[in-house]
Amino acid sequence: MAPNPLHLGVALDGAGWHPAAWREPDSRPDELFTPGYWTDLVGTAQRGLLDFVSIEDSLAPPGTRDTPADAVEVVRARIDAHLIAARVAPITRHIGLIPVVTTTHTEPFHVSKALATLDFTSGGRAGWQVRVSGTASEAAHFGRRTVYEPTPAELVEAVAAGAPASAVRELFDEAADAVEVVRRLWDSWEDDAEIRDVATRRFIDRDKLHYIDFRGRFFAVRGPSITPRPPQGQPVVTALAHAPLIYEFAARTADLVFITPGRAKGPEPILEQVAAAQTERTGEPLRVHADLVVFLDTDAESGAARLARLNETAGSEFASDAAIFTGSAEELADLLADWHARGLDGFRLRPGVAVTDLTAIADRLVPILQRRKLFRTAYPDGSLRGLLGLPTTVPNRYANT
Repeated sequence: MAPNPLHLGVALDGAGWHPAAWREPDSRPDELFTPGYWTDLVGTAQRGLLDFVSIEDSLAPPGTRDTPADAVEVVRARIDAHLIAARVAPITRHIGLIPVVTTTHTEPFHVSKALATLDFTSGGRAGWQVRVSGTASEAAHFGRRTVYEPTPAELVEAVAAGAPASAVRELFDEAADAVEVVRRLWDSWEDDAEIRDVATRRFIDRDKLHYIDFRGRFFAVRGPSITPRPPQGQPVVTALAHAPLIYEFAARTADLVFITPGRAKGPEPILEQVAAAQTERTGEPLRVHADLVVFLDTDAESGAARLARLNETAGSEFASDAAIFTGSAEELADLLADWHARGLDGFRLRPGVAVTDLTAIADRLVPILQRRKLFRTAYPDGSLRGLLGLPTTVPNRYANT
């Protein structure tokens, strides 16, 4: 393999990222909320030796801001991403599992415990995609607080001025505190805190459990956790970012950031902004993966033809925050190799139609990358951190204090 192999994961969202994907013959719409559907998808990704699958989730049903609440022609239901990951963890061996878990309206103590548990059940393959929840309708699910939702005009004005709306900045400040609490709770048990000595009747060494005593604007958490330190020490924290504020958030909190470069300009402009956001970051540099929505050619149909047919079915043209690729696996391999050489650590592909395009990624794209010596031909043993090239030994901030 090349000295600097590229990393490759996929983002799974129901039947696929196109809103009409569920209506495809191979999409198994009657199985979208069954364990077998998800284990099959993750099994396909693992067959392709991919680094990870991320699993989409939010506190709102699928759809865009403009999707009517009473829409019936698109999937308007979700099942919990973390629980999907927990279900597939025991029946997979190597692939990383990165569920989306929101920080708004949730308690970091519960998030820490859930993700630490996933790291145990997966044998050190857990990650977390951090997400904020910024709409009034999502806040209404809980009734504990109100959330000011900027209008589209206010968001446009804020972006044009280069300054995020204060409500948006507050959400990400809260999320940063939540991640900090979660990370401290993961460290609140030292690695050897469990003694399990029947003779002395001591299960734990109490001196190796630590109060985190976090006090911030949004949370006051004493700790320690009730779950031992995860096998990875610190599971992989990720974020999807589209703007300087969120690049800064990722630089403060994450190990890996997903970005969305355009096809015309390529990754350099965003890579420069991500680098600028890391001026105060210490330790490992932030890893950067680019998101692409993909509709790949198959023997039955070209990716472009499938996208056009799906658009016709949906009655509107598909739009995405990420660049949209249609074409052959060979052409996609060319694009990935080019962008990788221009500074990206890896890619997260979003299958336009989950079953069809994930199969094409595993069975068509990956062999091409392997022949070019850009991608692994077997999984190494170890954790998700090791698979992504992150340090596998993470010092505990409370040890020897």
